[in-house]
Amino acid sequence: MAENTMMLQIISPDRVFYEGEATMLEMTTTEGEIGVYPGHIPMTNILKPGIVVIHEGDQIKRAAVHAGFTEILQDRVTIMAEIAEWPDEIDVNRAKEAEERAKRRLSEKGEGLDVARAEMALRKALTRIELVERYK
Repeated sequence: MAENTMMLQIISPDRVFYEGEATMLEMTTTEGEIGVYPGHIPMTNILKPGIVVIHEGDQIKRAAVHAGFTEILQDRVTIMAEIAEWPDEIDVNRAKEAEERAKRRLSEKGEGLDVARAEMALRKALTRIELVERYK
């Protein structure tokens, strides 16, 4: 491993999504946006749906990560994600349909509505749309 890098592994239930060296990592946690450099203080975080930004020296990769948790150590970061997607894996039309469904559910406030679930569906859809439309 090169100096000033850390190992990063992003794992979802169906695959090892990413494995490699990174010079910096940005992600959305329940406590807000954080950036991690090699040598970071050890900690764990709960992830919210958001865009993970992986810095590989001069290169930047972005992925949508939908919930999970992180383990941050001084020389490595492990992300266990519910879902992780690259921009080219996202069907933006499907994401826009999911956004509309979630907004409709939340505005109608029907009996038995699981508000937390509808809000999570909306956050996931908006994350997918943002990743594709801003960074693809």
